[in-house]
Amino acid sequence: MLQETTAATGANDAAAFQQMSFSHMITQFDLVAWVVFLTLVLFSVLSVYWIVVNMIRNARLRRSSDRVVATFWETGNAQDAIRYMEEQPRSEPFSKIALDAAEAAAHHQQQEGSRLAESLSRSEFVDRALRQAVTRESMKLESGQTLLATVGATSPFIGLLGTVWGIYHALIRIGATGNASIDAVAGPVGEALIMTAFGLFVAIPAVLAYNFFNKGNRALISRFDTFAHDLHDFFATGSRVGVARR
Repeated sequence: MLQETTAATGANDAAAFQQMSFSHMITQFDLVAWVVFLTLVLFSVLSVYWIVVNMIRNARLRRSSDRVVATFWETGNAQDAIRYMEEQPRSEPFSKIALDAAEAAAHHQQQEGSRLAESLSRSEFVDRALRQAVTRESMKLESGQTLLATVGATSPFIGLLGTVWGIYHALIRIGATGNASIDAVAGPVGEALIMTAFGLFVAIPAVLAYNFFNKGNRALISRFDTFAHDLHDFFATGSRVGVARR
């Protein structure tokens, strides 16, 4: 008799633990659980997408930036250097900064004797164009960063909402049946634990990626500023001042 009771208890416990599986949890979702789950899935997909995009973009920029900057300064003729910059892809930031500076210098030269030339010196006009170019290219580097920060900050709390909802279901079941055994609450408790883990699974890569890309972007923006200062010296004075920094 004792063996039969033990066997029955073991079978109930095994069935209860099966209720804590992910596949069983899916079948027990209500509207709130589905909203939480699908939100985390969407966040995970968007996070992975921007991580891959930013990795590819940053790797490409690291490979091309030294070549673009070095070629610009090493080209003896300014027109040839500008033509080389025009041949670069639209996504290449250093060439676009140089082209904006060259365009500003040429436009100011064409306006000599006008109110524009009287109100703004060549140096001021080029400096304003360079500031706008650096700001624009810096903003492009930030694409996806806001989403990664949002995912990293909110996903644990969205998972926590699923956790609270699962515990709520467990308490409702205990109150309805008067039974607090594992087979009565395994399903809702499993849902709560899986939602917590899923929220952390989505949040942690997003936070790590955000910090990694933020550090890389700061380094690139610093190079933008350095290149812009050298370009200002070059286009404002008509000749290169000193040795360009790298």
